[in-house]
Amino acid sequence: MKSNSFLALLFFLFGIVSGQAQQKTSMSLHDAVALALEKSNEVGLASSKATTKKLEFEAVKNNRYPDFKVSGQYMRLTNANIKQAGKSSSSTTTTSSTQSSDSPKVNQLILGQANLNLPLFSGFKLKNSIAASENVYEAEVSNSAYTKEETAMKVVEYYADLYKAQKSVELLKESLKSSEQRVTDFKSLEENGVIARNDLLKAQLQLSKTQLSLEESEKNVKILNYYLITLLKLAPETLIVVSPDNIDPNLFSNSPKSESEALQNRKDLEAVRLLGKASDAQIKVAKSGYYPSLAFVAGYTALDLQNVVTVSNAVNVGIGLSYNVSSIFKNGKEVAAAKSKAQEAKQQEAILTDYIKLEIVKAKEEYELATKQDQVYSEAVVQATENYRIVKDKYDNGLSNTNDLLDADVEQLGSKINQAYAKANVALKYYELLNASGQVLQSFNLTKN
Repeated sequence: MKSNSFLALLFFLFGIVSGQAQQKTSMSLHDAVALALEKSNEVGLASSKATTKKLEFEAVKNNRYPDFKVSGQYMRLTNANIKQAGKSSSSTTTTSSTQSSDSPKVNQLILGQANLNLPLFSGFKLKNSIAASENVYEAEVSNSAYTKEETAMKVVEYYADLYKAQKSVELLKESLKSSEQRVTDFKSLEENGVIARNDLLKAQLQLSKTQLSLEESEKNVKILNYYLITLLKLAPETLIVVSPDNIDPNLFSNSPKSESEALQNRKDLEAVRLLGKASDAQIKVAKSGYYPSLAFVAGYTALDLQNVVTVSNAVNVGIGLSYNVSSIFKNGKEVAAAKSKAQEAKQQEAILTDYIKLEIVKAKEEYELATKQDQVYSEAVVQATENYRIVKDKYDNGLSNTNDLLDADVEQLGSKINQAYAKANVALKYYELLNASGQVLQSFNLTKN
């Protein structure tokens, strides 16, 4: 018996220490979303991808500038035999000893070159490559903005779910106190023979169910809070307390856009459209293989072959023309592949457009349902509270049984929980409607790019 008391005291003290170690904080939804956009790994990755595409785009644009190459060589030669062209045949009649003495000694070569190549025409390949790269970059920027919208929506969902769980804990704790008091009262009545033992067991059973529900809700609070603080990169001991005050009171002044405006405003659809434009540009890039390439070329050469020849100021300027004749036969497949990719992009755009339309309709219907449910559950709380009062009065006067009393108590608790859920759902479903219309970040007055 003493051991059990000691363990109970330890658990009690541990609960006090744990409660003190956890830091409760209240954070507005606006601040939470702003913090998530700043700290989220997903947002950081999306921004890095956009930066990479920007650098790749700038690298493609650099192809408009000429290539200028400078090279130099120094080579050692091993007793090279030099025979100068243009000498008379009579010179060959001399003795071998004379030839040996007249042949220059060459054992090194110094060569320096500078070449300039400026593309003038390549079948519009460069122009269309730049256009394709630019569209890919802009698509990645749109994807980055869409990632921010999804991150903001994730914070909203965590806030709504955490509010529901915390409100459930609050209501269940109140109900638990009432149930514990009822069990205490029923024990006294059962000991005095006023009520049957079966009625006491029913009250104890309801107390056990309430305790289990409370533990389940507390578990949900811990899990959802952990999800949220992980997303916001807060300290592990932080406990975010959510209340209706965390929601922007001007939320419902942000009117959802019409379907056509929403389709223009959705960043994921914008990204797909831009990738479609990039695919169209790639078709033109593939077709450039049918055309010849024209370039302006210039160069400078300096040469020193030891004891033989020295060349300086050898400047050349001209036009270079090249054409791959085999492209007439081979390039058709590349053009066909590019056209197929462009068709894929158009189909993806059509699929996503239909999905967004369905999402908008679903979000509207669910928001309207949430508002109706809020009204119904608000009325249900009043009705359930009055019903419990009447049943309790009848029970105290012996006009109703224990089952009626316990059922009325459960209905009252359920109606209060449903009301709390309904109020959270109204805000959540409205944010989902704004999200379907591409307005989540606008509702928080946060930049999209």
